[in-house]
Amino acid sequence: MNEEEQQLNKVLMLFYFGYRTFTEKPDQIIEKYGIQRVHHRILFFIAQVPGITVNDLLSILEVSKQALNTPLRLLSEKNLIKMVQADFDKRYKLLYLTEQGKQLESKLSHVQREQMKTIFDSLGSNHQKAWIDVMNALAKVRPGQQQFNTQINKQRH
Repeated sequence: MNEEEQQLNKVLMLFYFGYRTFTEKPDQIIEKYGIQRVHHRILFFIAQVPGITVNDLLSILEVSKQALNTPLRLLSEKNLIKMVQADFDKRYKLLYLTEQGKQLESKLSHVQREQMKTIFDSLGSNHQKAWIDVMNALAKVRPGQQQFNTQINKQRH
């Protein structure tokens, strides 16, 4: 293994451990609610795009309808989300967080925002920009990222 490969392996290792740190506290919180990380992702994206259709959420998360059905049902049973029939077409279900869902999602995201803020504050804005550039380079090829951007642009207009 050459020096470049060793350095890249170190990057992979850091990415893995960094992700574990990033998800650890939220995982501890959601465990108390009897839900998992997939539910956290769903709550996060519904919070970002209130009234998102199930189909658009499928596209953002890049999962099948079967993979999303059970987690959505559990979140609904736990009164964390509500599904509302769309006025524009009765075949569409729009997803919203309930008050309880908003509180949980806010708590989960707050923990992660604080982690990132602490790190960026200690390293400086140049490091924050570099990190955002790396994440954008990784995310730009994801169809879910493109769908999310489409949804955000719809909300703004």
